[in-house]
Amino acid sequence: MKAVQKWSVTVALAGFLFGFDTVVISGANLPVKELWNLSPWFHGLFIMSMALWGTVLGSLTGGIPCDKFGRKKTLFWIGILYFASALGSALSPDPYLFSFFRFIGGVGVGASSVAAPTYISEITTASNRGKLVALYQFNLVLGILIAFFSNYLLEGFQGENDWRWMMGVEAIPAFLYTVLVMTVPESPRWLLHKKKDEQGAFAVLNQVYDKQETQRKIDSIKTELAKTTDDVKLFTARFKKPLILAFLIAFFNQVSGINFILYYAPEILVKAGLATEDSLLNSISIGVVNLIFTFVGVGLIDRLGRRTLMFIGSFGYIISLVTVAWCFYSGASPALLLTFILIFIASHAVGQGAVIWVFISEVFPNKVRAYGQSWGTGTHWVFAALITLLTPVFLDGENGIFKDNPWPIFAFFAFMMFLQLLFTKFMMPETKGISLEELEEKILG
Repeated sequence: MKAVQKWSVTVALAGFLFGFDTVVISGANLPVKELWNLSPWFHGLFIMSMALWGTVLGSLTGGIPCDKFGRKKTLFWIGILYFASALGSALSPDPYLFSFFRFIGGVGVGASSVAAPTYISEITTASNRGKLVALYQFNLVLGILIAFFSNYLLEGFQGENDWRWMMGVEAIPAFLYTVLVMTVPESPRWLLHKKKDEQGAFAVLNQVYDKQETQRKIDSIKTELAKTTDDVKLFTARFKKPLILAFLIAFFNQVSGINFILYYAPEILVKAGLATEDSLLNSISIGVVNLIFTFVGVGLIDRLGRRTLMFIGSFGYIISLVTVAWCFYSGASPALLLTFILIFIASHAVGQGAVIWVFISEVFPNKVRAYGQSWGTGTHWVFAALITLLTPVFLDGENGIFKDNPWPIFAFFAFMMFLQLLFTKFMMPETKGISLEELEEKILG
């Protein structure tokens, strides 16, 4: 395996922990609610969405350690946060400590969505950047699948303590990731920007390019860095366009309803008419489809481009969400509804899922990339947290606004995906096959 591929795969394992950590809660959702007799508001805020509020903090502030201490050190401490969260939440005696450790894990998730795509985008070539950054998304959906599968296997393992094993098993991959990430080098662009270490940057890039191309790449990076002062600020008129692009792609990612479905899959499937004992098993089908079509998205992103995948995904979103809303409204068969939920998942995996982390990591210049990544991912997680917080208020069987028939929620998501289609058509630039330095010229002008 080439060095850059090895580094990318290692760092992308943060995405596996991201996916596992955020979705494993679906197996503990109902058992924890019953164990501690929680109200819908308390359950939504302290149990289901607390990790996401940690993710908001981690994503909004993750650019600071990335920029100050380096991508590698940040990635290492992310592994420590995942490990602590897994053990702590599994052993928690009450909902407050459980919420605290879920929050800690969320900080790791948020920071990883800044550090990992940023790192991978900075160590790879323009021709392979989409594919390698998308490894983060691939590992994310692999983590989601393994979390669903793990929850299913651990159901009945130790009765009322099943959920503790579901939460705690994440400590194993978290430990392995933390050890492996120590073997990767620092980002050459960070070395040039913050350490002025041309020799160190050359040593890293020389494992990606031949000697002459390495020197040309270093000269190009130094030229780009010299164009702006060291105290450059992200929130200025100069960076208005990438700020808007990152905000919108992250906003549309969440108002597609993806986390609504992933986090509450067993509960939604029960409301669709599937037996409670089958809901965890059927959740695995969601993870399998997500993984298969992420393979497709990763394979196509550097061939067809980011915009084409977004077009494909947007049309798939609209068709599937409208049909799911109709299924709930009309009481159509659970099998038909599950089919279109799986089509929704496939559309997400090929489109937004494959594109979001790649696109956000590309549209900002070197000097503000870590902070720009924080802006985009922070937007993503704020809306993810809000949606997850509010979901019990809509879905709760006794006090929920829609109770057993949440068709208006899916109709709303379908309308938002029509707006995403317009964004893709009229605002989103194509970024495939262009170096990060050339993209700065294209986007900022």
